[in-house]
Amino acid sequence: MTNEKYLIAIDLDGTMLKDDKTISTKTYFAIKEALKAGHEVAIATGRPYRASKMYYQQLGLKSPIVNFNGAYVHHPGNSGFSTHHSPLDLDTARKIIETCRYFQVNNMMAEVADDVFLDDYDEQFIDLFALGGTPAAFGDLSLLLQKDPTSLLVYPKEKHAEELKELLSGNHSQAIEQRSWGAPHHMIEIINTGNNKAEGLRKLTSHYNIPMENVIAFGDEDNDLEMISEAGIGVAMGNAIPDLKDAAAEVTLSNEEDGIAVYLNKKLGLSDFSVQTGRQG
Repeated sequence: MTNEKYLIAIDLDGTMLKDDKTISTKTYFAIKEALKAGHEVAIATGRPYRASKMYYQQLGLKSPIVNFNGAYVHHPGNSGFSTHHSPLDLDTARKIIETCRYFQVNNMMAEVADDVFLDDYDEQFIDLFALGGTPAAFGDLSLLLQKDPTSLLVYPKEKHAEELKELLSGNHSQAIEQRSWGAPHHMIEIINTGNNKAEGLRKLTSHYNIPMENVIAFGDEDNDLEMISEAGIGVAMGNAIPDLKDAAAEVTLSNEEDGIAVYLNKKLGLSDFSVQTGRQG
């Protein structure tokens, strides 16, 4: 077992979670063993807190959590932790909304911390993208929003998606960070400039007084790039996009093959679940 103390930062979708959105028994066991061995484990996700809370509680974590790709970092069990919330400027958000309206996008959603505001009420959209949130209100987002939003989610028409992304980059490049989701929905996610998971993790390394060199970070998508690049040990999942594998120090097995557990058991010298229980695989 290693004497080094690590902060283990783990993305959710496509990383800790299997495709059915559950944590495998082997991964669950490895994370619990890492905690027992004295390491810190934290979730770093693009999801809002309400959609990551169940996994945080399932694992029994007592760490701060990075939500909205670093735009919101707080500690669910410690009010003394200095919450970081870096939302979009309201005027900038309204200009983006009007630009999107010009392109006749399918829909737009704004999140203000854990409140959801929807431009056009659509139950299918809510089921897919509100991630367990019931809209606080729906209607013209330019009018509904009275506070700086933590994030904007835009669902463009596919034929306009690239043009809209380029226009947003040109007009608001100093003020926003945008991420694209792949097919089939081609969503555009927009947060305040300077926010990413690596910046969110710095709040945690400071809190725990653990250097970035002692961060093991796991991810699979482009919103994990900064975190994987800047962590002491950036680990890409076997199912990760090629750019992330190129940026990573190491590549483990996929989210369907217990990639996190396989890596942590070997790296940290943890007891393997299948060995302890006599199970195979």
